[in-house]
Amino acid sequence: MLNLLWILLGSYVVGILLPLCLPRRPEVQSLAASAPAIVATSAGIVLGLLGITSSEPVTISLASTIPLLAFSIRIDPLAAFFVLTISLVGLAASIYAIGYVRHFDGRASVPVLGALFNGFLCSMTLVVLADNGIFFLIVWELMSLLSYFLVVTEHEKAEVRYAGLFYLIMTHVGTAFIILTFLILFYDSGAFSFEAFRHPKQPLPEGMRTFAFLMALIGFGTKAGIVPLHVWLPYAHPAAPSHISALMSGVMIKTAIYALIRVYFDFLGGQFPWWWGFVVLFLGATSALLGVMYALMEHDLKRLLAFHSVENIGIILLGIGAGMIFQSYGLKELAALGLLAGLYHTINHAMFKALLFLGAGSLLYATHARNIDEYGGLLRRMPWTGVFFLIGAVSISALPPTNGFVSEWLVFQSLFLSYQLPTVFLKLMLPIAAAILALTGVLALACFAKAFGISFLALPRSAHARHAEEVSAPMRVGMGLLAAFCLVLGVAPMVIVPLLDRVIAPLAGISIEEKVLAMDGWALAPVNVEFSSLSTPVLALLLTGLALLGWGLAVVFGGRLRTRHYKTWGCGINLTPRMEYTATGFVQPIKRVFSTVYQPTVKLETEFLHESRYFVKRRHFEFHIEPIFEKYLYNPLVAFFTTMADRLRVIQAGSLHLYLTYIFVTLILLLLLAV
Repeated sequence: MLNLLWILLGSYVVGILLPLCLPRRPEVQSLAASAPAIVATSAGIVLGLLGITSSEPVTISLASTIPLLAFSIRIDPLAAFFVLTISLVGLAASIYAIGYVRHFDGRASVPVLGALFNGFLCSMTLVVLADNGIFFLIVWELMSLLSYFLVVTEHEKAEVRYAGLFYLIMTHVGTAFIILTFLILFYDSGAFSFEAFRHPKQPLPEGMRTFAFLMALIGFGTKAGIVPLHVWLPYAHPAAPSHISALMSGVMIKTAIYALIRVYFDFLGGQFPWWWGFVVLFLGATSALLGVMYALMEHDLKRLLAFHSVENIGIILLGIGAGMIFQSYGLKELAALGLLAGLYHTINHAMFKALLFLGAGSLLYATHARNIDEYGGLLRRMPWTGVFFLIGAVSISALPPTNGFVSEWLVFQSLFLSYQLPTVFLKLMLPIAAAILALTGVLALACFAKAFGISFLALPRSAHARHAEEVSAPMRVGMGLLAAFCLVLGVAPMVIVPLLDRVIAPLAGISIEEKVLAMDGWALAPVNVEFSSLSTPVLALLLTGLALLGWGLAVVFGGRLRTRHYKTWGCGINLTPRMEYTATGFVQPIKRVFSTVYQPTVKLETEFLHESRYFVKRRHFEFHIEPIFEKYLYNPLVAFFTTMADRLRVIQAGSLHLYLTYIFVTLILLLLLAV
């Protein structure tokens, strides 16, 4: 494994340096950045699989002259799982980038973009491998800064600069809480090594453990996009290049899920009160429902996908929260099931969300537009992109036989098994969370029926769509790879569950592979086969068989298939794209049902002809959703800190003597505290 690790890190270093050293030929510079990334991610896939199946963790540590800092790396099953996830998405994004970065030729520096791309992948990999608190914070900050520079690739646009600044502020607020978490763990361990966090000199007091739980939830929850800390996602993800958006949404926010599991189940030993799990469960349910509700109202395809990241992080937290609740009551098998469901959805979301962002990038590449109301009829012009986007849409909607269906089904089962809990409150709350998850699934299906139908079906709505062409082969290969992963993860859980069981067994203290897999691995059963069971391979065969049967019956009884072209009857009026359903019209009923949450503002302006006020010349319609969290939470906070800063400005008098006095007083106070 060590050789693979050196190949991985060395290839990323080559990918960072090589594009910057080549002469100005964008296609060569792009290939020079993508080729090392392909090698590195391929090594990462093998390293991840070996790390999951390895019997013992592998550690590497290099001493440092800086106190408490060691460049330590540890490859255990949890870290290896996330290395695998990062590398799978990274491989597809690296191939896709060969064709996609041509989109930025003349608008951004291709070699700098390639170097940052490799550095970003490398930093995410090091985040999940770090085995020292200070080293973790260094690579965490590196990951955040590199992603910021990638977000502001098109920095000449004001909205991109605003998105980058917003993201930078939010990510550093989260980092501040992460530092507090590690300082609490350092308080009793006396060191910043993760091994010391696992085995402190004395156990943390209950109040300090609770404080560490909350600080970690806020710090890592900001990066993950948990409501109400999610506000940066719909700004940063659309602003970034699409293959970077795929990495940010597919795997960067998952590093926060990794860190939460590491802190709660590893550093804190999986020992916590039930209400910790309930808080995680509540935030997960809230994030899932609000994320999909706001996604429904979006017309910008990349903003729509960003809100769906909030939704799916919520689904992951539903599984983890249920696992924490079961763990607190000693129900280890059910705790392991909740963790397994959460991690299964983690890798599933990485695959289908990265696929959808790459699909959105292909539409942007071909049409130079992100508003789905400017698309239409693209399935005929971009058939490969349409098929791949459809697979991603079916997967994120949790429809069989794709991967999203399997992991959401496991989350449902872990929530329904709440009848084994001893308290009536939790017996009620977990099924309510399952009901919220069911509503989330229905709304997600409606959202992607809108996104796919309006984008790919009917007539082109603009000149951009009419002149669109299929994207290049590398872009299609990148999307096809992720589409294949979505199908494999859906129909082959008998391969995935044993790997996930190796990841969660050290954390939950029990192996459940034999109790989750039934019928020699051909069916899933959540701990108890009598409670429920599901065979996704059989389900996939049935769906395929029914489709073939329908086609066969049509051929037998319908005779030879013939194609006739004729206009659709429209009451004597020629149909035009202006008569097609719009994204706003599609979601109008849902907007009315949830108007209390959306608080919509509608503005309609009508201009009449000068000759008569009874004949309309033009109508202008505007629809706006109130940003509730920004209006009622973030704007008041910003106003408060701005006011405080204005009042504290008086201490900055411009006097050097006064500043020296501040330093002197501070030193005296620190000496008194030290004594």
